Amino acid sequence: MSDSQKVKFELEFPVKCSKPLLFQYLSTPNGLSEWFCDDVNNKGDNFTFIWGDTEQRAKMIAKRADQFVRFRWEEDEEEGNKYFFEFRLVEDEITNDLSLWVTDFAEENELEESKKLWNSQIGDLLHLLGSY
Repeated sequence: MSDSQKVKFELEFPVKCSKPLLFQYLSTPNGLSEWFCDDVNNKGDNFTFIWGDTEQRAKMIAKRADQFVRFRWEEDEEEGNKYFFEFRLVEDEITNDLSLWVTDFAEENELEESKKLWNSQIGDLLHLLGSY
């Protein structure tokens, strides 16, 4: 386990599309490979995310259809860390506006960089959905 604790952060993105459509892009290898990384392979709950020559493995540790999906990176799993990243769909009960909440953890000195990366990644997703 590393000496420094990671900091939890959440980002909210308004989305204009259906929950089932958005959920496909957040929870399936085909959907994730459209915006999150170059390619995704999975066996059951084990996902391999590929960026160029780089691979990172994660396990889908929780999922509820059209509501949320949570992953834990393999290195955090091996080190016994409870860190995760999560995509949660939240619908306003009054306006029916849909928001995507991203929860992640980052080292204190990497917090702003991590937020910028998520903003860029989700920007790609929203562009893909025609929801910006």
